[in-house]
Amino acid sequence: MADLRINLAGISSPNPFWLASAPPTNTGYQVQRAFEAGWGGAVWKTLGDPIINTSSRFAAVHFNGQRVAGFNNIELITDRPLEVNLKEIAETKKRFPNHAVVVSLMVEPKREKWHEIVKRVEAVGVDGLELNFGCPHGMAERGMGSASGQQPDLVEAQTMWVKEAAQTPVIVKLTPNITDITMTAIAAARGGADAISLINTINSLAGVDLDSWNTIPHVGGKGAHGGYCGPAVKPIALNMVAECARSPHIHIPISGIGGISNWKDAAEFMLMGATGVQICTAAMHHGFRIVEDMIDGLNNYLDDKGLASVSELIGKSVPRYSDWGDLDLNYQVVARIHEDNCIVCNKCHIACEDTSHQCIERLETSDGRSYLKVREEDCVGCNLCAIVCPVEDAITMVEIPSTELPMSWNQRQKAIGSMGQNEAPGAKEAV
Repeated sequence: MADLRINLAGISSPNPFWLASAPPTNTGYQVQRAFEAGWGGAVWKTLGDPIINTSSRFAAVHFNGQRVAGFNNIELITDRPLEVNLKEIAETKKRFPNHAVVVSLMVEPKREKWHEIVKRVEAVGVDGLELNFGCPHGMAERGMGSASGQQPDLVEAQTMWVKEAAQTPVIVKLTPNITDITMTAIAAARGGADAISLINTINSLAGVDLDSWNTIPHVGGKGAHGGYCGPAVKPIALNMVAECARSPHIHIPISGIGGISNWKDAAEFMLMGATGVQICTAAMHHGFRIVEDMIDGLNNYLDDKGLASVSELIGKSVPRYSDWGDLDLNYQVVARIHEDNCIVCNKCHIACEDTSHQCIERLETSDGRSYLKVREEDCVGCNLCAIVCPVEDAITMVEIPSTELPMSWNQRQKAIGSMGQNEAPGAKEAV
């Protein structure tokens, strides 16, 4: 079995699976249950001034028979007194000394407020702090959460204030509700952050009830935007993690968050640069015991790959992630339909005919049997047919050897520019 232990900016845990700061980490009872189930760490639900929450708070987006494809919440930070939380944090860390206990914090953007809460929280023996600059609702309307997280100067300043008082590693949690998340990540690094975590939830409205016309959820007939998470946000989160991991200006570890539901998701985040992952929606949907399958699955994967430690995964796919302008324009794949597996449902033909490049033909054999065939000379390798096909391996994408040398858009434009400069003197002489 591989070594699943991780060390995130000095915070160690027996495996990379942490519970994110959210309802599952609201009490010592819950966090201790999670550690008993096998979770390696937990980020305690955000502490701050006592909050009054609303009822109801959650909503979900179900899609094509899948429950909780996306999850929306309008819940705020902990609504329990700070003293109660601190007592339970101390008890939890004493009982589970080898597990990571990180505490999420949020206060007004004032130096003295940050100093005060940092000192009180660290006094009970936490392993690290996470600064919540991501909550998109409720707290943002009060100048905290994403209202701070959307301003790089405030991210940098508040991180500096925390580092002035902190004795434990400081993680800055970033909001995705911004044009370029690397700008706030760089600001956090400038402020002295030991690590960043991303993403927090995305601004969202789960839906509208077509009978009552109320928003979903609603509070006494009124609604508000909330935070969106769950499997649906994974591609967005994975991209933002990758952008931070490949930035030449960010050299601190990353804790990956956003739509992670199983060990495969976790492995993808680690390949794209995350040292460890934080999970919320999947635990809320299925309970704490899901971590058992995550641990077993990741262990088996690492064994199959011949890797001795999970740390060997970190960032291995980052060099393969680039900009569109660096992609090889002469690389080509085409679709091939395998008759033995094809059920002739015609979904690929319809998709290609109506919305792609009209290169799948419906044909018949001499005995009247229908079959589908790709006209490869017209196929651009868009993948659509393979995506809509309901049968595994009925359509595969096959690389076509190119007679041209690799050439990206950026290389092409550079070559054109060089040609123009070389031709310019001759042109003047001709005049």
